[in-house]
Amino acid sequence: MCYIVNRAAQPPDLAGGFDSPGWSAAPAMPIACVRPEGSDHVPEAALKLQYDATGIYGLFQVRDRYVRCVATKWNDPVCCDSCVEFFVQPAGGTGYNNFEINACGTMLAMHVDNSRRDQRGLAQARFLTEQEREGIRVFHTMPDSLPEELPGPVEYRVGFFLPFSLFRRTNHAPVPVKGTVWHANAYKCGDQTSHPHWLSWRPVSRLNFHLPDCFGQLIFD
Repeated sequence: MCYIVNRAAQPPDLAGGFDSPGWSAAPAMPIACVRPEGSDHVPEAALKLQYDATGIYGLFQVRDRYVRCVATKWNDPVCCDSCVEFFVQPAGGTGYNNFEINACGTMLAMHVDNSRRDQRGLAQARFLTEQEREGIRVFHTMPDSLPEELPGPVEYRVGFFLPFSLFRRTNHAPVPVKGTVWHANAYKCGDQTSHPHWLSWRPVSRLNFHLPDCFGQLIFD
């Protein structure tokens, strides 16, 4: 399965609605493959992507319940919160990057060269440096933190911009052009909410999001 990444005529507004003029032409990537280890709560989630000469833009839309966010600092374990994630492997580069953002806009960002797991975690992985993170932007519609879980239904958006300079620094990857193929997966999780769940765009063969063999294709148009 592949996803076509449209080239934006002008930078799309991260604060725009999922079907606003700046985003309406972008196809939606459904995050609907459900791991059976989760609870009976299955959120509705989708991601739209676009790019221009400077970087790649993403906008998640989520219909959720039991939303909780306690991570507030860079590289806190946001996957324990109500969280969306984008893992991406650029063409011509080394390794892949994972970007994890809770519903309140806190991000964890890592570069992974070897996703094999040992007693310490991933065999070769590191957080992005402050310099490597320069230019990242995040947008969110929820408050900055939600220490008390919201049981009722809620809809929210999380947007991001990732500059191509980041991928040159971390992956040594060239800027994509029309026809370039990257590989990626997108996720929705809530590991330590009252109703944990794990969803993905492309199915994962076990409960582990760090499976680059399960990534799908991003084709730049």
